[in-house]
Amino acid sequence: MTGFSTARRWKLWSPRKGSRPRLGKKYRAVVLGNRSEAVAAEVASRKLDAVHTVEDEKIAEYTPGGYVPALKQVNREARSASGDIEPYISGSRLCSKAGCGARKNICNRLRGFRVEGNDVVFTRQIFQGKINTDVRVTGAPPILASFQAGSYRADKAEAGEAPAPIAPLEINLADVQIRSQVEPKFQEAKQAVDLSQAPLIVAVGRGIKSQENIEMVQKLADAMGAELAASRPICDNEWLPMDRQIGSSGQTVFAKLYMAIGISGAIQHVVGMKNSQTIVAINKDAEAPIFDIADYGIVA
Repeated sequence: MTGFSTARRWKLWSPRKGSRPRLGKKYRAVVLGNRSEAVAAEVASRKLDAVHTVEDEKIAEYTPGGYVPALKQVNREARSASGDIEPYISGSRLCSKAGCGARKNICNRLRGFRVEGNDVVFTRQIFQGKINTDVRVTGAPPILASFQAGSYRADKAEAGEAPAPIAPLEINLADVQIRSQVEPKFQEAKQAVDLSQAPLIVAVGRGIKSQENIEMVQKLADAMGAELAASRPICDNEWLPMDRQIGSSGQTVFAKLYMAIGISGAIQHVVGMKNSQTIVAINKDAEAPIFDIADYGIVA
């Protein structure tokens, strides 16, 4: 869990909230890195049975070449200590590499899950987020799964009544060669408009049909004292400048009120606005995915 921002760590953890009593499993977290005591303490504040730390200079920065062999050894150590092992929930690249190496089932880019009896049913979007499909895994555990960023709200990660115990796991990476080199972290260019600080946002999508209709939405935003934003198709068509784009290739916002007009709700857009406090969606398609995360919906 090292290398992630605080918000992203809890987005990854939030899916487990509520599954414990139904599955009857113990939940443990593993913190990989170097000098990660502060991260481990933060993770231990959540509702967990235990937190394990793995320290090594070769995993101080995330690389699949370092994390995958480390996780293989963690598997062995955890299994010998408790007799069972939980699935990983991690990034899609790490999940894929670890799953292929162990020849285990992999479910990537998921949107959610539910428990039916003793089975876990995953939800995955297809056709650019227009259809939700159920994914059931029939093979033997463990199952390696990764969730789309933004699938769960970071503030919903469940806190524990008391800090979980923290225990180190010893691994040996002496023979592991790290072939990839970590470059300096990407510094985004300064945006002309910082939508992340806007309390009120009115966003438009391709559902508004024509560029002329943006003027009407702009008047609404002005009357509300809100910033005007857009999904990627609007900016790609140059109907609004790129610094107004929200989503995986645009800005991430945390508005008090986010009004989505003519936006279907593809995951690429949702990841940039899902953590808004109140979401109002207006769309003519009653089955649009945006209504799955909206607090209020209008079909018009």
